[in-house]
Amino acid sequence: MRGGPLPPALLCAATGLALAFAPRRIRLLSVVALTTMTCALAALSISRNCLEGVFLGCWASVAVTAATVHLPRGLTASGAVVLSLNAGIWSGSELALTGSRLDIAKALVCVLLLFPAAFIVDRRAPIAVKVVSSWLIAVAILAATLQFLLVTPGYLPDHLD
Repeated sequence: MRGGPLPPALLCAATGLALAFAPRRIRLLSVVALTTMTCALAALSISRNCLEGVFLGCWASVAVTAATVHLPRGLTASGAVVLSLNAGIWSGSELALTGSRLDIAKALVCVLLLFPAAFIVDRRAPIAVKVVSSWLIAVAILAATLQFLLVTPGYLPDHLD
């Protein structure tokens, strides 16, 4: 769960689910903001020293973004744009460090979850979207805490290496 398109893809998925609870008029602008910010930052050269911080920021953003579906009145227009810009910053930074050009497309396609989620929310059945968002929160918390464990198979060398 480190590197490549997975962390940004889950962040884009969480953003798509959150935008289903935003006003209709702001959804397209938010998706454009997310896409633009991700592509712009993915093209930059970011120091490898920032890698752990970027992973933590990306996973924290997944959890916070997915949690916004539980807001009582949904997202405001400005909140939707801010969430999209935040997602673009962390997605682009992570892809600049560990991704490829193809990974950008793989991650950004997940924001299209907005359309089925908005359809479900508009049909007065938001519980399905909230359950998926809760799953994303759990995955993000688990992935974020893995980097703080002393030895985790697959991430750090152990005594057998």
